[in-house]
Amino acid sequence: MSIAPQSAKTNDNDKASAFGQRWKSTLLLAALPMALVACGQATSQQAGPGGAMPPPEVSVMVVQAKAQPVEFEYVGQTAGSRETEVRARVAGILQKRLFEEGATVKEGTALFQIDSASFQAQAASADAAVAVATAKLNQARRDAARLGPLAAEKAISQKEFDDSKSTLESAEASLKQAQAQANEAHLNLSYTKVVAPISGTTGASAKSEGNLVTAADSLLTTIVQTNPMYVNFSISEADFLSMTKQLGTGQLKVPGKRSANGSLGFTVSVKLADGSMYPRKGKLNFASEKINPLTGSFEVRASIPNPEGNLRPGQFVRVTLGGATRPDSLSVPQRAVIDSPFGKMVFVVSKDDKLEPRPVVLDGWTEGQWIVTKGLNDGDRVLVDGFIKAHEPGMTVKPVPFVPAVAAANAPPAASK
Repeated sequence: MSIAPQSAKTNDNDKASAFGQRWKSTLLLAALPMALVACGQATSQQAGPGGAMPPPEVSVMVVQAKAQPVEFEYVGQTAGSRETEVRARVAGILQKRLFEEGATVKEGTALFQIDSASFQAQAASADAAVAVATAKLNQARRDAARLGPLAAEKAISQKEFDDSKSTLESAEASLKQAQAQANEAHLNLSYTKVVAPISGTTGASAKSEGNLVTAADSLLTTIVQTNPMYVNFSISEADFLSMTKQLGTGQLKVPGKRSANGSLGFTVSVKLADGSMYPRKGKLNFASEKINPLTGSFEVRASIPNPEGNLRPGQFVRVTLGGATRPDSLSVPQRAVIDSPFGKMVFVVSKDDKLEPRPVVLDGWTEGQWIVTKGLNDGDRVLVDGFIKAHEPGMTVKPVPFVPAVAAANAPPAASK
């Protein structure tokens, strides 16, 4: 019964050995140009004891499990938080444009003036009709008041009294109809002055003075509210499923809780087309619950403050979601990861200073380093610099601590002897 575990262990050892053999065979061809370049350098180096070459010096870093910040990057496009078309509600000749194109206006600001002469006449006619209907109603009320006592004394027929009440009711209805028509006429008169429905930045005028505005062609201009600015982007279904799974297992933590609109508490940063970062950060304010079957992704929207108006609608930007962390994770510099024929890999320096190729699985990018989910253990020493001198599995090296370029630049100068 112990044969099966022994076979499994033998298979694992065989796989590891096979990986090393395949890596050695690949390096014989891939490393030949580097070996020819380094040959001249090696002959000039001082030989060690017994004529043997000393182990090449390589830079290594010790990977340590810690909470790593995680960022997710997507392509997005800016849009106004509110965008509206300014249209005429009545037909007429456009008399005057009352705003400067591209200017910022407040809600209720007059933008256009349509010829109002005909609408003023209609409003006056409607007011006169109201006056006539009011006079008729007053007459009907007086008649009804006079005939009431006569009907009580049987001095007039019941029909005459009923007719007077019907006349009164008809006069009341006529007055209401006239008042409604007058209200409509005054409303149309007010529509001759086109005002801004929202506050924002105006677009170009679609009509100039003297043009006829009709119901079929009533667009006059547009207004876009750019503070705050919206950024629309899409998250693929695969990324969403991976993120959801990691949140559920605790491999990924996001500040805050899921809001009522379905968005998480990520911070949103925007990189512009010239590579510069927009100085203000925003937050997610919408996440669609429906996957688009055509693209396999769902729409997400972020809101970013834009008081200076530096962002314009329609810009293509790089959206970075930050604020998430991956607890107890390992990371290595980008240069430490090699693209081999068998996938991503790194070189690990063993306790006896020998190189060991190690296939790794990467998931995410943080602060210039790859996050490693499989293939490395806490405390492993990973080769960062020195691949030209040391690239053969089992090779003995001389490890020295890796110093990042930023740390090296900030280090104090060495004292002169």
